[in-house]
Amino acid sequence: MSVTTLHDPAVRGFASDNYSGVHPEVLAAIEAANGGHQIAYGEDVYTARLQDVLAQHFGAGVEAFPVFNGTGANVTALQSMLPRWGAVIAASSAHINVDEGGAPERVGGMKLLTVPAEDGKLTPELVDREAWGWGDEHRAQPLVVSITQSTELGTLYTPDEVRALADHAHGHGMRLHLDGARISNAAASLDVPLAAFTRDAGVDVLSFGGTKNGALGAEAIVVLEPAASAGLTYLRKLNMQLASKMRFVSAQLVALLEGDLWLRNARHSNAMAQRLRGGVEAGLADGSVRGVAFTQPTQANGVFATLPGVVADRLRESFRFYDWSGSDAARREVRWMCSFDTTEHDVDAFVAAIARETSAS
Repeated sequence: MSVTTLHDPAVRGFASDNYSGVHPEVLAAIEAANGGHQIAYGEDVYTARLQDVLAQHFGAGVEAFPVFNGTGANVTALQSMLPRWGAVIAASSAHINVDEGGAPERVGGMKLLTVPAEDGKLTPELVDREAWGWGDEHRAQPLVVSITQSTELGTLYTPDEVRALADHAHGHGMRLHLDGARISNAAASLDVPLAAFTRDAGVDVLSFGGTKNGALGAEAIVVLEPAASAGLTYLRKLNMQLASKMRFVSAQLVALLEGDLWLRNARHSNAMAQRLRGGVEAGLADGSVRGVAFTQPTQANGVFATLPGVVADRLRESFRFYDWSGSDAARREVRWMCSFDTTEHDVDAFVAAIARETSAS
């Protein structure tokens, strides 16, 4: 019995790269992994192959733990890096602080020490606002710094910036975790290998994202420095992130990473974001678009802007996207995300709608 298609595949939006479907090559990999029996819980040939593939990207000696989702990857990874009394320094805009429902604290049992960062990026100086109190039994001990690449505001850390943070953290006896939900977009934009701003730059543990880049539901915790992590074999199960049929999770990541699919997808979504921003900028220059202002540089696959009046609500009647101002609703900041399957037609139609609605406001 076939499943009836319940949605209109022609409908597109700019709310999230999670809205996109699954890349056909990833679907083909899942099908190829099907049939017959494979040992459950990760003792399968696809999970073994994933270890080899990730070693090609990050170097020998890394170990990958496939998981279902980004929150699970972050919480489990950070748990493995911390004792019960440990704390994590992160930007206040970090996904672990804003968008994980309190899971790091409630499930992970860790304290988050957050600092504001206008562009979403930590610096050694910002880290130092919370990097203190070691040995004080009244204070949760800052033992991990967590950064996101690309950040929740669409900005990027250069390899040198990551290295400066890693050296600073290590100098204080802390470890560095990287939330790489959109790591492929970062590598594509920076035009460097994945290792350049991770292992080679001093990152200890990485949450590797696949879902936003064309996978069905596949992420991985990648331990780059074995001394920085302990207990993942047990923590993954404890946190309900251990897939019984893990071959299907691993096969997706192999499909993305064994060749250049991860890079092709990321380059495309980044290019669509640049096309979107360029179209709006051209409209602002010729007067067809009015009142739009960009709030962040467009460095990956997200565009952040402010819109006048009720324009956002009118636009959302045709194209879904999110407000991004948190509690500051008066700012009217929005986020427009592009995906691996965003087309030039999608972008151009959206730019035309922005022009139409801003001119009418």
